[in-house]
Amino acid sequence: MSEASGARPRVSVVVPARDAAPTLAGCLGALAAQRMPASDYEVIVVVDLRSRDATATVARAAGVRVVEIRPDVGGARYTAGARNAGIHAARGEWIAFIDADCVASRGWLRALLEAADAAQTAPLAVAGLTIGADSGSAAARYVDLTGGLRSDRHLAHPRYPWPVGNNVMYRAEALLAVGGYDDRFVSYEQADLHLRLMRAVGGGTLFEERAVVHHRHRAGWRAYWRQQVSYGNGYAQFFLRYGDELPWSVAGELRSWAVLVPLAARAAVPGGGDAAILRRGNFVKNAAQRVGFARTYWSRTEAARWRVPARSSTGLGS
Repeated sequence: MSEASGARPRVSVVVPARDAAPTLAGCLGALAAQRMPASDYEVIVVVDLRSRDATATVARAAGVRVVEIRPDVGGARYTAGARNAGIHAARGEWIAFIDADCVASRGWLRALLEAADAAQTAPLAVAGLTIGADSGSAAARYVDLTGGLRSDRHLAHPRYPWPVGNNVMYRAEALLAVGGYDDRFVSYEQADLHLRLMRAVGGGTLFEERAVVHHRHRAGWRAYWRQQVSYGNGYAQFFLRYGDELPWSVAGELRSWAVLVPLAARAAVPGGGDAAILRRGNFVKNAAQRVGFARTYWSRTEAARWRVPARSSTGLGS
C-alpha cells in the first residue's frame, strides 16, 4: 500500500474525511491490513480542511496519499466533491470507495476484485456488503433491521438501482467518462452517479457478499434524524435533477405528509424489542426525510441551481 511504486495499482481506495479523527485511524488500519499485495492497491484520503479536529494529522501519520481540499475556495462542498478529488488523484484501474467511519474486513478488496475478474464481461461496478459495527443503540439497530445500507436491497430497485457509496468499486475509465459525481448533491449523489453511468457507459453491477465493510451507524435518534433530513435534501435534488421523469406536485406532497399520521400512531404504541424499534424508526426516518425533501424541493433558490449544467470542481468535466 505504498505510493513509492511506479507501477499502476489495480485499485485505488478513496476515503473522504471531515471531522473524522475518532474513526479514521481504524479505517486506515483495516485498509493497511488487506489480504493482497501492497503494490496492488493505493489508499487516498481526501481531507476536508474545514475539519475541526485532527483529521489531517491522522491521515498524514498513516503513510497514505493525502489530498487536501478547501471547499470555501474551490467548491466541492459535499462528499461528492471530496470523492471527485479522489477520482482525480487515483492511479488505479478500479476505484473503490469507503467512508472514514467504516472498517473493511481483511478480504474486502480481494473479494471485490475477484468478483470483477470472475465475471464473463467486465462489470461497471462491484458492490459489497455493509453491516453495522457495534450497533448497540436503538437507532443503529433500526438500520441493521431494515437493511438501510445493504447494496443488494438498493440494487433491486426496479427503476433506479444503485449501490451504497461506502462499499463499492467502479471502473476508473467509466467514472472519468461521466465526469464523476455531481457535487451539487447534498446527499443521494450515489444514486445519481450510478444512473448516469448505466445510461452513458452501461455494464452490470455485481453484488459480492464476501466484500464486507462494517459501518458505525448513527448512535442516537437525534443524530439519525439529522442524517435522514440530509437524505431528504438529496432525494429532493434527485427529483429536481430528473424532473422530466419524476414529476411532483402539491397534491403528492400532501399525500406524503398524510402517510406520517398512521406511522406516528404506531410509533406511540407501548412496547419494547425490535418491533418497537421498527415502529419508531419508520416514523423518524419518514418524517425526517419529508422535512428535508420539502425544504429543498420547494425552494426557489434550490430549483434555480438545477436549471444550469453540472460543473466539476476537480477538473473531471461535466
